[in-house]
Amino acid sequence: MAVNMTRTPMSEQDPKVRATNFDEVALGYTPEEAIAEASRCLNCKKPLCVNGCPVNIKIPQFIQEVAKGNFEEAYRIINEDSSLPAICGRVCPQENQCEGECVLGKRGDAIAIGRLERFIADWAMENDIKVETDIKKNNRKVAVIGAGPAGLTCAGDLARMGYDVTIFEALHSPGGVLVYGIPEFRLPKEDVVLKEVEKVKDLGVKIETDVVAGRAVSIPELVYDEGFEAVFLGTGAGLPKFMGIPGELANGVLSANEYLTRNNLMHAYSDGETPIIHGKKTVVIGGGNVAMDAARTALRLGSDVTIVYRRSMEELPARAEEVHHAQEEGVKFELLTNPVEILEDENGWVKGIRCIKMELGEPDESGRRRPVPIEGSEFDIDCDTVIMSLGTSPNPLIPSTTEGLDINRWQCIVADEDGKTSLEGVYAGGDAVTGAATVILAMGAGKKAAAAIDKYLNPNEAYE
Repeated sequence: MAVNMTRTPMSEQDPKVRATNFDEVALGYTPEEAIAEASRCLNCKKPLCVNGCPVNIKIPQFIQEVAKGNFEEAYRIINEDSSLPAICGRVCPQENQCEGECVLGKRGDAIAIGRLERFIADWAMENDIKVETDIKKNNRKVAVIGAGPAGLTCAGDLARMGYDVTIFEALHSPGGVLVYGIPEFRLPKEDVVLKEVEKVKDLGVKIETDVVAGRAVSIPELVYDEGFEAVFLGTGAGLPKFMGIPGELANGVLSANEYLTRNNLMHAYSDGETPIIHGKKTVVIGGGNVAMDAARTALRLGSDVTIVYRRSMEELPARAEEVHHAQEEGVKFELLTNPVEILEDENGWVKGIRCIKMELGEPDESGRRRPVPIEGSEFDIDCDTVIMSLGTSPNPLIPSTTEGLDINRWQCIVADEDGKTSLEGVYAGGDAVTGAATVILAMGAGKKAAAAIDKYLNPNEAYE
């Protein structure tokens, strides 16, 4: 039978409608659509898609069950390797990972692995499907700092191994970047994130919120006073970067981190717990996924939005899907453009941004062509709000209060591929080690660290 080379489309909100609300853009597959898409899978004998998955989900096996309509079995298979499938199905860059390795993608459309993962996870939540886990408690304690994707994954895996795990989270809600960074229209909090967190808690993991590690409790205190035999640091990268250009301290200049946290975690979009600037004209500086999130959020709050990025569309680091959605919704792009000054009015508020046009020169250390200013090409963009989305680095609080914990020049915790740090019994992973990266890479790091912690605490057991 001939294989359909075109993937099954997924319904979305109309761009004009969704640009005015914070409801999820993508509506997901129906059971019939999921079965049709899964039936395209070739079930390769050497599935390259699995190699492209940082947590090594058994992709062909779960897809074959979807094709048969065995949704519960498909969920059981995914659950063996992933603690957060409803989240990964929505926000993972599958096009660069599992789907990027799909054989069908060489001649047509790759299997929509992410959409199928999302469908199965959503179906399991809607039908209250729970995978029974036979946990044999070993009465040994492990502390996890940070309830983001790395911490939740590490905690979940350790709990399945029988450890008594406690997560210490600085914010009032668990989820890390999943709750403060990614907007509701991409990743619903109540219906997805918090339900996935509850699954981790169902394994016996305890989560203590409003605990700032490095202030309320130190790493030595956890080990020597609280009796934790190992500690995993999954504190993410929440310290925003700025350009250092004139006018950056003007009223109306925000980091994307603050802007999104106020909106996503504090519900500012619904007149919630904290105010947020509602600019009439907003400029977002940057070209990554966070920049797209900030721009699309500002648009929904009623602003005219322009993204300023110093390279061309081909070099834009954001996911193609997010760029496409932003363009559909009305976000404008000013490419090959770099800000040189933020302009202020007499009261110290933003009134515009001065930019210079760029051209692409020789490749830099990242392999992308370096942007070079074009002399005499300065021009101004009128705006009353500027959102800086230039990346983030790890918060230095824990390294600065933990003697002997090595960090590098980017303030990232130094750890080996298994997460082992310079301190005995202390492991780290995710953005705290790599700098800002993806949810699934953080999960992969948490998974590796959990296995390494188990090996560290049980050195006499045989491991393959």
